[in-house]
Amino acid sequence: MASRTSPSPSASALERLLGEVRHCRLCADRLPHPPRPVLQLGATARVLVAGQAPGRRVHLSGIPFDDPSGERLRDWMGVDARTFYDPRAVALLPMGLCYPGTGPGGDLPPRPECAPAWRATLLAQLPRVELVLAVGRHAQAWHLGPAARTTLTETVRAWRDGGPGLLPLPHPSPRNNRWLRNNPWFEHEVLPALRARVAAALARPPARNPWP
Repeated sequence: MASRTSPSPSASALERLLGEVRHCRLCADRLPHPPRPVLQLGATARVLVAGQAPGRRVHLSGIPFDDPSGERLRDWMGVDARTFYDPRAVALLPMGLCYPGTGPGGDLPPRPECAPAWRATLLAQLPRVELVLAVGRHAQAWHLGPAARTTLTETVRAWRDGGPGLLPLPHPSPRNNRWLRNNPWFEHEVLPALRARVAAALARPPARNPWP
């Protein structure tokens, strides 16, 4: 049995993997700033937030969803910051791990090299996830596959089709305020289900981290 002063073999493997990811330079020459992968993973996490890519503010802080989008997302989920940032409970894994830069319409899409290089390996470290929140079209395409509809609105409107373990969401960015106003059914139908599913997934206390 591993002692409290010695990481378990699985914990050591996860820490080594996270170290490799955080030193990734795969698209360094295609990014506007030096790479800074931003993610949160814990082997006991029960909820996975599959986002798009860090924005500029998150790139600067290194903290996932450390912006108004994060405040809205936590409100949607019905959790406080302490729960949200507990890797034993919630995993935060965007499709692109580094800030991709900004274009005329806002932040650019996640770099296409990132998910094929890292995502499957990282997801394999989350054996206890019960609920995946697919935030935005890129995450929905990956996690829903052919079940993703032509538009984000159609995909989110068909949220029941994902079953109890997957829920597609629009991005919580303030840039989507107009979408939220134009689609009041999201607040009335989807948010109550989202909060209930998150609460159910987190109902059991997270296991103690196997490393100090």
